Amino acid sequence: MNTHHYADYKTILSPKNGMNIYRGCTHGCIYCDSRSACYQMKHDFEDIEVKRDAVQILESQIRRKRQPCMIGTGAMCDPYIHLEEELEVTRQCLEIIERYGFGLAIQTKSARIMRDIDLLYAINANAKCVVQMTMTTFDEDLCRMIEPDVSTTAQRFEVLKIMQKAEIPTVVWLGPILPFINDTEENLRGLLDYCIDAGVRGIVNFGFGTTMREGNRDYFYKKLDEHFPADGRRPGMKQKYIEAFGNSYECRSPNHSRLWAIYRDVCGKHKIMHKISDVFGYMNRFESKQAQTSLF
Repeated sequence: MNTHHYADYKTILSPKNGMNIYRGCTHGCIYCDSRSACYQMKHDFEDIEVKRDAVQILESQIRRKRQPCMIGTGAMCDPYIHLEEELEVTRQCLEIIERYGFGLAIQTKSARIMRDIDLLYAINANAKCVVQMTMTTFDEDLCRMIEPDVSTTAQRFEVLKIMQKAEIPTVVWLGPILPFINDTEENLRGLLDYCIDAGVRGIVNFGFGTTMREGNRDYFYKKLDEHFPADGRRPGMKQKYIEAFGNSYECRSPNHSRLWAIYRDVCGKHKIMHKISDVFGYMNRFESKQAQTSLF
């Protein structure tokens, strides 16, 4: 059973206007970097920490800004974890962002975002709303294995298509691509076909591979033993990772160069932004679609 607790914070927005309402996650992705010990989470990862009075703090910070800007959320914790259905803190924060005419760049893996499409549409009507969807695995069965408690890739694609019809711009985060698991040309081309069909503005990809450090490596290896165990004749996937990467932070796919060439070629042909600086520049750039009101 999912649990949660509250903690006191003085701010919700970071100096770069990033917003994280929750700490922890219940989506169960086996590779999650947010489990890493460096983030100094003092509670169980599935026992969600909720920032007390997040909505009021956000409104206070927004009111103090001299001019509207883009607010980003979803980088460290998905704003549409299971608990959001009950608490609706993300929705209340979106209402504040819309009310004050700010822009939004929101990242998720969950089709729960569809609950708030009215607010996304309203934000995009006056400023800019960019919906970012993480996609890693084209094969649905494999997706359910490595991202077990969140929307499948096909369901995320349907969200992107609905956003396309609503003329809400989208960006896809492509990765992590796990060496020896989903680092295939078939997987890449399947995901890129989704991106092309959904008319995404850009793709964020930092290379084909994943990262591992204390905390998330332990959980990842535990899950590898569950899903890809040794069979008596050959070692399991965990041993393959240990032999290939040791304790390295960066675990780059041996297929990286070939996959990168395909990725760059397809994005170029279909005019999809894929340079990191271009995509982040687009998402961080506030664009007003009406004259500013006297709120400021």
